[in-house]
Order: sequence, then C-alpha cells, then structure tokens
Amino acid sequence: MTLAIRPAEPGDLAALTELYNHYIATTAITFDIEPMTVEDRAGWLSHYAATGRHRLLVGHDGPALVGYASTSPFATKAAYDTSVEVSVYVAPDQARRGIGTALYEALFASVADEDIHRAHAGITLPNDASVRLHERFGFTTVGVYREVGRKFGRYHDVLRMQRDL
Repeated sequence: MTLAIRPAEPGDLAALTELYNHYIATTAITFDIEPMTVEDRAGWLSHYAATGRHRLLVGHDGPALVGYASTSPFATKAAYDTSVEVSVYVAPDQARRGIGTALYEALFASVADEDIHRAHAGITLPNDASVRLHERFGFTTVGVYREVGRKFGRYHDVLRMQRDL
C-alpha cells in the first residue's frame, strides 16, 4: 500500500460520502440515521480549509479513498474556538493497516501551529480499536455519556476523551 495524505478536495466528495454512508448504514459509530447524498455532504465539506483550525485530510491508496480525518468545531459558542472535535474514518476493508494512525499523525501535524488548546473525541461504545487509537495519541478519558443515542433499536453510550494540543 502507498498511502498519500492530503487536504480534501471537491473531487473527493463522492468517495467521502460513500465511506461515511457505510458507517451510517452498518454501525452506531455515527449517530446519523439516514444515508447522505453528495449534495448533503457538500455543505459539510465547505466548512474545511487547507489552513486554520478546521481541517479535513483524506488518505488515498492509488485512486481509492481509504480514509479521512478531521478537526471540526467542538461547539458553536465563541469561547469554545480553541477546542476541536476530531474524527477518523477508515474504509472497512482497510482496517488494521495503520491508516487511522497515519491520518491522525498528519492531522495533528497540520494543526500544530494553530491556536488550539484541546482536541476532543466522542467514541460510541464498544469500540476498542478507536479507544486504543486515541490513547496512542495521548487522549485520556473524561467521562461517558450513558445511553445518549439510540440507533438500530438500542441505546448506546459515548466515551468522551480529550488531549492537549
């Protein structure tokens, strides 16, 4: 595998949507319920830039998009501006190949000089692989929201983790 990581571009939108829709349809990793269209995701993509606090990086193996990682606003009020929410998604057939690690390494390097105090992550439980990934990057547990989301007819807990940047 030759992994190339770069900022997302509009041409990535269809593949990003397809990857995210997999997780909507088959897992509780995201609490979105209905599949997204490319048009739905265009607004989401427009919030990211090649510089600044909010980034979206994609990983490609040749022409195939194999994952993405992002920093997004933690909350909408201005006092939260120096906190970001991080996410990483890897194509299901590419798990355990180091793609999530490589994406996070690139993501954190890309925002190292930004005015960001803390990175936050929410992980639907159980998800041992995601917890281990975040721990490797220095995230620590700050709490668990119990039965905060309902998907597939069942309530799910969300682990909240954070790290200093």
